[in-house]
Amino acid sequence: MSMMQEFKKFAMRGNVMDMAIGIIIGAAFGKIVSSLVADVIMPPIGLLLSGVNFADLAWKIHEGTDGAEPVLLKYGTFITTIIDFIIIAFVIFMVVKGINSMKKKEEEKPAAPPAPSKEEVLLAEIRDELRKR
Repeated sequence: MSMMQEFKKFAMRGNVMDMAIGIIIGAAFGKIVSSLVADVIMPPIGLLLSGVNFADLAWKIHEGTDGAEPVLLKYGTFITTIIDFIIIAFVIFMVVKGINSMKKKEEEKPAAPPAPSKEEVLLAEIRDELRKR
């Protein structure tokens, strides 16, 4: 089997495709959450804190000289990113919790009784033949 055929077989398996779809949806979800935090959540919080824009919060570590920009420690952006992470982590936790509860319900369903062994089937046939006589 050539390497390309082997790769195609690997890439077309269901779990690889599911993982790729999950990564794409996750990236889009991350952008949505980032926009939610930056554009919807942080402005009212900044307004409550006397009109602070979190994107502008920074400590100047070193002044810029000769046209160079100053060196900034942008802790406002870091706070926004932490809030992004907390929201995404919470949503992932809720999804995993839901999946685990569905799996638990499936495990609780009674399993079908096991099929009789060959010996049991043979003994049942012998019993039925003896009853006929």
